Amino acid sequence: MKTILVFDFESDEEAAQKARHRVEGWKQGFRLGDKLALRFERVEAADGAADEPGGGKSKGRKGKVEKGDDAGHVAKGETPPARSAGVRVAVLLHFSGHEKLSYQRWLERLPGEDPFAGRKHETIANDNKKFAPTAEWFDSLENAVPTRRPRK
Repeated sequence: MKTILVFDFESDEEAAQKARHRVEGWKQGFRLGDKLALRFERVEAADGAADEPGGGKSKGRKGKVEKGDDAGHVAKGETPPARSAGVRVAVLLHFSGHEKLSYQRWLERLPGEDPFAGRKHETIANDNKKFAPTAEWFDSLENAVPTRRPRK
């Protein structure tokens, strides 16, 4: 059972970092391991476009997209509507089939917790037609926690 929750933190980088710390604390405290994964998408104001979950990628292409988003309002090669600078946080819930109760509790808990409460969010379950493109988008995002350098 996989679900991706996408939260829009707009220009509140501090709240997004609090969300990262909160998720990392839950992962350690509840021994969740890879059952919770968090990734960031940072959008620059000068860029004028954002990668939409489930949509085409515009990184390094001055706002052009390769393919339209799921709503179908952006055709190939057109520039999507401008978006202000901001941060979106994507949280992947990945529980096995026998952990239905834990999965349901985390799915209900996340949007109501302190750094996430009151934020616009979208929940995309693995039975949703937008899940596959959103999962690709999630995998293309940077890890929330920088990797450690190996000791010499």
